[in-house]
Amino acid sequence: MVRAWTHWATSHDLVSLRTPAHDAGSGLAGEALGQCQYGSSFVLDVFDAYRTGLVSNPNVIVAGSIGAGKSTIVKMQLERALRRGRRAVVVDPKGEYGELAARHGVRPIALGRDGWCSPFPLDEREGRHLLRALVASAQGFALSSEQHFALDEVWQRLEFQPTRVLFTLYQLLAPHLESTTPSAERSLVLVLHRFVHGDLAGLFDGPGEPLRFSGDLVVVDLSSQWSSNSLAVAVLSVVAAAQQVVGDPGSPGYLVIDEAWALLSDPAALRWLQGSWKLARARGLSHVMVLHRWSDVASAGDVGSVERDRARGLLRECETAWLFRQPPDEAREMAVALGLETREESYLVALPKGVALVRYGAHRSIVRVEPDERDVLFIDTDVAMRAR
Repeated sequence: MVRAWTHWATSHDLVSLRTPAHDAGSGLAGEALGQCQYGSSFVLDVFDAYRTGLVSNPNVIVAGSIGAGKSTIVKMQLERALRRGRRAVVVDPKGEYGELAARHGVRPIALGRDGWCSPFPLDEREGRHLLRALVASAQGFALSSEQHFALDEVWQRLEFQPTRVLFTLYQLLAPHLESTTPSAERSLVLVLHRFVHGDLAGLFDGPGEPLRFSGDLVVVDLSSQWSSNSLAVAVLSVVAAAQQVVGDPGSPGYLVIDEAWALLSDPAALRWLQGSWKLARARGLSHVMVLHRWSDVASAGDVGSVERDRARGLLRECETAWLFRQPPDEAREMAVALGLETREESYLVALPKGVALVRYGAHRSIVRVEPDERDVLFIDTDVAMRAR
């Protein structure tokens, strides 16, 4: 007689032993985004995931080295969402979403060329918070107590919210330009001058009526601001404007922030975004942050600083993450920033192109992104590299 020794093992045991176990994916219905490494097709829509309890908020982070597959998965998710009747606004600093826009019969909006947009919400309190963030971001440092007081005073003088908020504030403070004596009012009007007559003129203030974002897909091309030191101000303003028109409890939508480091590395913009982040569920809005690596945003502050902790906290509040390949040093930083386990960190270094570690709530999947024949028409960002 031969004794047969057996052992009952759970999937958790198999993972601990690094033994491949079947991955059933999210269990959600819909169009697949790829294939689980050890299982079935992988479907993930953050709003469906929220309704079924897989995640507790709809915010998403997509991170990975250049060419690893970030833009591909973002565009594929947007395409599937649009086919379901959802809306999306894309903040596009590099001009890479033109093909997706063309597929849906829309033209990317270039601020300054096509008009200007007002970032200010109708809510008076939110408008004041945004004004503080814009001024602090534009001047490159936090508002002083005197500036805070002066802004509150001039905001009260508006009496109503005009179409051209920045222009009206500039006019109210313009008399202080005649004085050469330094003051909070003079410093504020000099900053506002940039929006009305300076390097930011025609983007968020201008003659006539502002642009109205409409349609299921809006792509805002900020490539003209890409190499300027005003990129953070421009991105912040567009994000604020987009939040007013995309997403509501009855028709949820996406707000894609490509090159998100521009916001996360700016303390004033980061502080404003953190407050907005917490309202995502109430607004029916999924923020999708796209960035290369943690070091892109580490300049938000020194190690242990409030700004660094705020940036890390914002990333950790993204219940869904598509994490593509990272170099070893960046994988360590990303693991700390997102609270990844040691094995997850090791995956980030070894992932081949087009394969991602996907975190959705308490669940994890290794997914090979597989575009279908419709996706290949608008996902290619390497055309220029193959040109002869």
